[in-house]
Amino acid sequence: MAGRIREEDIKRVRDASPIADVIGEYLQLRPAGADNLRGLCPFHEERTPSFYVRPSRGVFYCFGCAQGGDVIAFVMKHDHLTFVEAVEWLAGRAGIQLRYEEGSAAPRSQQSYRTRLLEAHKVAHEYFMEHLATPEAAPAREFLAERGFDAQVAEHFQLGYAPAGWENLVRHLRARRFTDKEILDSGLASPGRHGPMDRFRGRLIWPIKDLAGDVIGFGARRLDEHDTGPKYLNTPETPLYKKSQVLYGIELAKREIARRQQAVIVEGYTDVMACHLAGVPTAIATCGTAFGTEHIKILRRLIHDDAELGSGISRAQIIFTFDGDEAGRKAAERAFAEDQRFVNQTYVAIEPNGMDPCELRQHKGDAAVRELIAQRVPLYEFALRSTVDQYDLDTAEGQIAALDAAAPI
Repeated sequence: MAGRIREEDIKRVRDASPIADVIGEYLQLRPAGADNLRGLCPFHEERTPSFYVRPSRGVFYCFGCAQGGDVIAFVMKHDHLTFVEAVEWLAGRAGIQLRYEEGSAAPRSQQSYRTRLLEAHKVAHEYFMEHLATPEAAPAREFLAERGFDAQVAEHFQLGYAPAGWENLVRHLRARRFTDKEILDSGLASPGRHGPMDRFRGRLIWPIKDLAGDVIGFGARRLDEHDTGPKYLNTPETPLYKKSQVLYGIELAKREIARRQQAVIVEGYTDVMACHLAGVPTAIATCGTAFGTEHIKILRRLIHDDAELGSGISRAQIIFTFDGDEAGRKAAERAFAEDQRFVNQTYVAIEPNGMDPCELRQHKGDAAVRELIAQRVPLYEFALRSTVDQYDLDTAEGQIAALDAAAPI
């Protein structure tokens, strides 16, 4: 967690980030008077522009939803970032090196090193994307094509390919002046007898990003049947990548999650892709771990459940789409335990034949994926049904046992 940024640096960031230029990167602004610009508000639905920017004062205000503030407030609100994250993002845009107060949670040296690790991931991501078009990557392209994903889809989701070999990426990063320590600490390589060796080799690559859109890790799918490694391999725990805190697709889905007050939790990378292509742009996935409290904290930044605490009624929806097999059912029941700490209405959407969203899109088309989400059932109902179905309700003993098991729910 980043620490306190020096006040003079915050002022430098504001001064170096003209509000009209920054907001103009997000939406179209048109002149509206001597010192005003106007556009459609990004924070609520409207047809007549009520969102105004006053460059001379460095502020914005919407007369429709009463949102307003300076350039930092806009980035915080629009991209769902904390104050520190927004300042850091703007500083990176302006090329400003931030300084942190002594004794803060992230001293300057630590924050500078984090920036180096982010840069290493950016270089690695570009390297992987370039290699997806190479002859060696044909199996990766075939894997995608078999699941209904063409080159345009791969480009949209910024997929890549890690070439086979032990030091391809390591050599590339060294050539870009990254040290072996930086390469290892980033999780892009593993220690070997003769130095760092590529962690991802001969695999299809998905970039995993944070809310700000920075690449913090990768997910990789095995393509060679002779590869004895795991089918899916993720970045290990690093200063950037904490698996309990990452959600694949969050940078793509965050605006629609906030706008619709809905998040669809799927299991895999291809499920996220299938959902987005099918018209479910709120889909995200955990990366090799169960949905937990840290993921809930991320969603709380996007979905506002606190306003409903008094009434007990929430407009927001969290929808889990687990596989229909036994493992998927157990995952849904684990999620129910987490739901006790989450005020939102929580649902489950399971395809009767056990197909995941990617398989469903392949076999039945986009409409079937949308219908799956539309036919969701409350999680408590699913948990009760799954529990009761384990007992013989034709006997008194079974009925009593089912009641005992269902009581905690």
